[in-house]
Amino acid sequence: MTDLSRVLPDFPTAPYANLLHNIEKHQVTTSDLLTVEVTDLAKRAQLPVQGLERLCNAVLEALHVDLGVSDKPQGQFPNQGNCSLKQTGTDLTKQWSTISTLDDSLDRALGGGIPTGYVTEITGESGAGKTQFLLTLLLSVQLPPPHGLGRPAMYISTEAPLSTKRLFQILSSNPSLRDLDRAARPSTDNILSTVTPDLESQDHILQFQVPVEVSRRNVGLLVLDSVAANYRAEFEREPSGAVSNGGLNMAQRSNELVRLGQLLHELARKHKLAVVVANQVADRFSTPQTPTIARSSVPFSDHHRISQDSPLAHRTTWGHQSKGPQPSAEPTSSEAEMVQVGMLEPWPEAFEPPAPAALLLDHQQRWFTGWGDDPYADYALKTPSLGLVWSTQLACRIALFRQPVYGRQEVAEDDEMRAPTLKTWRRWMKVVFAPHVAPSGQGLSGAVEYEVTMGGVRGVKKGT
Repeated sequence: MTDLSRVLPDFPTAPYANLLHNIEKHQVTTSDLLTVEVTDLAKRAQLPVQGLERLCNAVLEALHVDLGVSDKPQGQFPNQGNCSLKQTGTDLTKQWSTISTLDDSLDRALGGGIPTGYVTEITGESGAGKTQFLLTLLLSVQLPPPHGLGRPAMYISTEAPLSTKRLFQILSSNPSLRDLDRAARPSTDNILSTVTPDLESQDHILQFQVPVEVSRRNVGLLVLDSVAANYRAEFEREPSGAVSNGGLNMAQRSNELVRLGQLLHELARKHKLAVVVANQVADRFSTPQTPTIARSSVPFSDHHRISQDSPLAHRTTWGHQSKGPQPSAEPTSSEAEMVQVGMLEPWPEAFEPPAPAALLLDHQQRWFTGWGDDPYADYALKTPSLGLVWSTQLACRIALFRQPVYGRQEVAEDDEMRAPTLKTWRRWMKVVFAPHVAPSGQGLSGAVEYEVTMGGVRGVKKGT
């Protein structure tokens, strides 16, 4: 039944054999059994409510037994004597291992490096250094602990083939690698690589070929660069002249992303490897403010809905320009007086105030995207691709930022007439969320500045 055999391998399915066919047919997952209303599941899977409710309760109880938090005796599930999900802090500490970025300042911000057993995302705009991070990890995983795992790596690309020329450049220039004995140095021979030009080939490789190679070669790092490319091509492009079917496409994409997340997480947990995916970003646009002069011509419910935006977005727009009160979620007393004298249309009797701005995605995404948590940021806001559904599949998200540095060309004359030109880029790494280390904090104040060099990525000391 979908993923139940992976979550609870010893779950007794015989009493529910009459339900499993429809559950499999309609792709009902274990998460669905635990979170979705039984009546909704019954309609979706075309099954009786009572039988489906018994199955949901049995799955929940089996999970409680597996975690060791059930009051019922272990004998109800005789094959679950050893709890596979319950782990103490000591157990987790013994299993804990990381892959170094080969830079002390970056490793400190990451709590030692990229952790094994989890799915980690590195996101940022083009040119921020995502691929440079990934190439460094492909080499450092081959080092013995504490810098690596002493295991090979696998690189799956959806865009361009693996840059072996750049790998050799890092090997010969990075101080942590170039001084090693030839026998101890990482090698490109220990990096398996392939290209998946479309979603169908990507699914086939991840589902069938990757588990075999991981088991056979004891792979310690799986890299997917990038996760968004094939999904964008598959679900966001429609043939010319075709009728728009965006809602269905989004639902299908969400299901595929959940399936991908479960597959990657299972690989990471089962084989104790680190899964690192690169992700693209898109520009974020805030809802424009509604001009005050137009409020008299629009009913309160309408203009309130138009201006309903994140309080953070309002602060970002106003910045230091305005110290006045921000728009409230309820009509003000002055507006009520204007209604009484006939200057504004009265609010409908059945008026239902919209959800508070704090509950909107535009406001809440500042905690999991990496952009928008600083109300006075002077850089453009971005949003990682694939949305909230993909974000829930990640254990750790690392955001990379870059900003241009301008200067004037040194010329003999007419220097004041020349416009500033781009001199270089400044880059920062920020931990957005992670299970093992605290986030970097608001904006770029706690982020680590780094630069891309011949030897890979290197932290920049403050004050330089």
